[in-house]
Amino acid sequence: MTFEELKEKAHRLPQLPGVYLMHDRNGTVIYVGKAKSLRNRVSQYFADLASHTLKTRRMVSNIHHFETIFANSELDALLLENTLIKKYKPKYNILLKDDKGYPFIRVSREDFPRLSVASRREKDGALYFGPYGGRGTANMAIRLLSETFLLPSCSRKFPRDIGKERPCLQLHMKKCCGPCTGELSAEAFGEIIRQCIQVLEGKSEELEAALQQQMEQAAEDMRFEQAAVFRDRIRAIQKLRQSRIAVVTGGADTDALGYAVRGSRACIVRLSYRGGVLVDRSKVLLDGLDEGDAADSLDSYLQQYYTPLNWAPKTLCLSHDIEDRQAMEDYLSDLRGSKCTIQLPQRGEKRREVQLALDNAALELAEAEDVEQRTGKTLHLLQEMLDLSDLPMRMEAYDISNTAGTDPVASMTVFHNGKPLKSAYKKFKIKTAVGGDDYGAMAEVLGRRLDRALAGDEGFLPLPDLFLIDGGQGQAAVALEQLTQRGLDIPLYGMVKDDHHRTRALVDPQGREFGIAATPAVFSLIGRIQEETHRFAIEFHRTLRSKGMKKSSLEGIPGVGPAREKALLKHFGTVRAIKNATLEELSAILPQGAAQAVYDHFKEGGS
Repeated sequence: MTFEELKEKAHRLPQLPGVYLMHDRNGTVIYVGKAKSLRNRVSQYFADLASHTLKTRRMVSNIHHFETIFANSELDALLLENTLIKKYKPKYNILLKDDKGYPFIRVSREDFPRLSVASRREKDGALYFGPYGGRGTANMAIRLLSETFLLPSCSRKFPRDIGKERPCLQLHMKKCCGPCTGELSAEAFGEIIRQCIQVLEGKSEELEAALQQQMEQAAEDMRFEQAAVFRDRIRAIQKLRQSRIAVVTGGADTDALGYAVRGSRACIVRLSYRGGVLVDRSKVLLDGLDEGDAADSLDSYLQQYYTPLNWAPKTLCLSHDIEDRQAMEDYLSDLRGSKCTIQLPQRGEKRREVQLALDNAALELAEAEDVEQRTGKTLHLLQEMLDLSDLPMRMEAYDISNTAGTDPVASMTVFHNGKPLKSAYKKFKIKTAVGGDDYGAMAEVLGRRLDRALAGDEGFLPLPDLFLIDGGQGQAAVALEQLTQRGLDIPLYGMVKDDHHRTRALVDPQGREFGIAATPAVFSLIGRIQEETHRFAIEFHRTLRSKGMKKSSLEGIPGVGPAREKALLKHFGTVRAIKNATLEELSAILPQGAAQAVYDHFKEGGS
């Protein structure tokens, strides 16, 4: 359709809420949007183009045709928009490419509750605290709570495993309250968990006061051993409050969001407050945007950040307004399970919170620009060092991992503009090269990778500006042969390590070495690439070995096939737990004959 035809079609749309999908000439959905009036919203794209942002002008120039879907309400339109964006991942929608999770701490609802990290809130009866800034922070919080309240860190399940095995070293070191001994009742353990919950709710001072009172009462009643337990817990809570990791980040009642722009890059910073106290912070950087994209960016952020969490704060304070604020409030309120209010504060404490978010966003943009400049300089140094014709913006690195020639695997990592692009990583099982033949394995892997690219597999495109192979001249030479056989001319170098397993030089397939130790920026970059590629290969190899060990210990038992192996492992968790299970417990999962076979296998010395 011509521009005038698009404009005329937009003016014929009804003034009803709904969703619109913009298509390019290939029929690909390039943008999905919502509107409380389809006619008004869609017509804006084809009128006064000069007033649009650069991103919008580019999108409009690629529209060939559009379609609309009517909705009963603005909220229905928002829900449909969210679904369609997930489905099509349109090029011009603002998508948060940050794959970092914002998890919760989950406290299970059972006789002996467990603390774990969950990606989102579920309606399963458990208690959730968060979201936290990342899984590392959430895990650290659980570790600190476990140390403070002597929670078990083993994989045993209670009351199922009470008395089955001897207590582990943690109990003897007085680092666990020992529910496995059977001496701690479910009620007593529940009281410990309730105290953990008080800390997660930010009530550690109240808990400390209550424990102080209980300690004094126990001392007065001459229950000195119990008084000592209370004393130790008080000290642990005091130490916990002084820790560098803020345990309490859950249940924030206000989130402040600031949107700032520097050049063609934008940043959104979210600050979470509870009772006026800052407890958490996160950020996302977005490229190709300007000040005029604030409303669209914040609207996208609210959907894409809070939807996976299945949660929202009581109050959201924004630096810029969004379109259809009421529909977004209704949507977030539904996620929260109670009222969520969106505000644009102009003065007072809430405005100061928003301003702090804006200041943080501005600092993040300045730092990102500085890092980008430093990275660009490093890539130029590498280009000069190796006399490359093109700047190595995209680099691929490979490593082989095996144990005495068994379970050989390879890893492929991708670095774009000096940073790891994890979505492009690949893992390979070695199929033809056996017996620890690293040369053969490297040739096989690179050959398979190149064939997939030449066949048009988008998962293996584009080809990189530079190949890096873990190893010396030999590995580089066999890898180059794969490129030559396919008529490809891409620079390729081996990463030569020193006695401390650090990359000290790059070597070309002809054996010429290029020392990098004298150039710290290049030395650091190549070192990071080598370490990341090695880590990725080792993790994959260990996973395969672990699966193989599990399989071998159950393989060959009469009546136990893959489905029953899976059922056993799902129920018991580990092979060791299966080995220690009673015949009655096995019979609850398997038919009597198969259960007897498993029981006899392990009791007769199977492993």
